[in-house]
Amino acid sequence: MAATRDRALQAAVELLGSDGMRALTHARVDARAGLPPGTTSNWFRTRRALLIGVVDWMAELERAEFDAGETPMPPGPEALIEGLCAVIDLQTGPYAARTRARYALFLELAPDPELGEPLRRQRGEFERWTEQLVTAAGIPDPVPAARALMALGDGLMMHRLTVDPALEVRPVVERAVRSLAAAP
Repeated sequence: MAATRDRALQAAVELLGSDGMRALTHARVDARAGLPPGTTSNWFRTRRALLIGVVDWMAELERAEFDAGETPMPPGPEALIEGLCAVIDLQTGPYAARTRARYALFLELAPDPELGEPLRRQRGEFERWTEQLVTAAGIPDPVPAARALMALGDGLMMHRLTVDPALEVRPVVERAVRSLAAAP
């Protein structure tokens, strides 16, 4: 049964990532997942319940993939540069649909207290994880540095997903990390 639920949620993320918020209907999720009509609505009775399910499911996946406790901390700026570039490559490559879905959810749901909070909470977890990486890399003042690098990463991912899929991110990330590492 959980496999059917996961298929529906994966299909919902794919729909959000490819066609946006308006595409997210129970019927379209069933069709995308190859499930019998009505299956998704058995798991998620309303569109709102489906959105909550998608947000929670994406957060579970991301926590499992980027477990801060299992992620080796980079010993210096070079390792941080490599790690940030790898994350951007993943988020705009194999996980591009999920990244697009996350942006669509943030834009649509941020004002909603119930639906926006899990998105902000997940973002906060990634901020803390990034702060740990920045601290381990020896960059001074890690909280604003981590936030700056996350904002830069968001911009680079958005650019890759919307304008230039072949954008070379390393020079930009390298310049930012080296600038932050040299800050007094």
